[in-house]
Amino acid sequence: MTSALAGAGDATGGEGDARTDAVRRAVGAVIDPELRRPLAELDMIRSVGVSGARARVEIALTIVGCPAADRIERDVRAAASTAPGVSYVEVVVGVMSPPERQALTARLRGGRAARTMPFGPDALTRVIAVTSGKGGVGKSSITANLAVALAQRGLAVGLIDADVHGFSIPGLLGLVDAEGRPPAPTRIDDLMLPPVAFGVKAISIGMFLPRDQPVSAAVAWRGPMLHRTVQQFLTDVFFGDLDVLLIDMPPGTGDVAISVGQLLPHADVLVVTTPQTAASDVAVRSGLVAAQTGQRVIGVVENMGAITLPDGSTLDLFGAGGGEAVAASLSTPDHVVPLLASVPLSVDLRRGGDEGAPVVVSRPDDAAARAIAALAERIATTPRGLARRSLPVTPR
Repeated sequence: MTSALAGAGDATGGEGDARTDAVRRAVGAVIDPELRRPLAELDMIRSVGVSGARARVEIALTIVGCPAADRIERDVRAAASTAPGVSYVEVVVGVMSPPERQALTARLRGGRAARTMPFGPDALTRVIAVTSGKGGVGKSSITANLAVALAQRGLAVGLIDADVHGFSIPGLLGLVDAEGRPPAPTRIDDLMLPPVAFGVKAISIGMFLPRDQPVSAAVAWRGPMLHRTVQQFLTDVFFGDLDVLLIDMPPGTGDVAISVGQLLPHADVLVVTTPQTAASDVAVRSGLVAAQTGQRVIGVVENMGAITLPDGSTLDLFGAGGGEAVAASLSTPDHVVPLLASVPLSVDLRRGGDEGAPVVVSRPDDAAARAIAALAERIATTPRGLARRSLPVTPR
């Protein structure tokens, strides 16, 4: 498609050229809401022309039916309107050709071959697997809120819901419709773009279930399928440049834990437990399995801890000391595992999960929200270990 105004700015010379350049710069700075990069960097601008007070901008979306099409068109029109002397903007929307898409996906991969894992030991992204020995300890709630709290600090955060049989991350982040169904990721050839909520890029098996299947339907998969799913999440999902990638692990020490240990032996591990002895004894096992694969346990989070009552007294509904016990059991003479946080039992934390509004956003003054924010601060400011990482040093 050609533009009748594509060269109109050039025809007038001088001032026309300047206004065309101003429109191009403004439109080029618009951010694609899914790829999180400027349109100019993505080669999505086909042409820009200015004639009098009228600007015409042609853009090429990545795919037919792009879910962000309306927003991109609206943002392009608004950006072009900021150029001096422009009072009317026409936006013509097209779609990239297959060669253009191939060039884009190659550029997004940064030179890596297709289906290669960008989170190896030499990557700059810190990978943290959040695990627990048993279900019902609030591991996913902690993971979702921790991801949002890290994003609130300005970090680029990705979140993989690896709890295939009990996925809950989309609901916790509000990435569901009225029926509780999460959106399907946008696909650009063999790349999948994860939906974004509260600044967190998240992926879950719930986003790939058939649309005619009930939301409550079970995922009855065994080892090989589980391994392949985790592997595809790591290779085929385009997270972009991340500071932190959190992985919400299934409870226990089953197939997914082993797969993540094989695929990401350099990952850090955060163990979630409750103060209850029955939970803390089992939580130790998940940390030991992680250590056996070479992963490093960076700390323990105790959830559902003591709550302060209105009269100032405290209620230890699930007992006390479980987090400290797990940390002590996982510590060795060479590596002390700290208790990083004790998150008190919280109605707001539970309510936020039910409503898809993380407590660190909806009720930041809640005691649980403050504890998770402090946990995010501690993790964000703790240097990564250099074990198993090659350093850019050349011996002389």
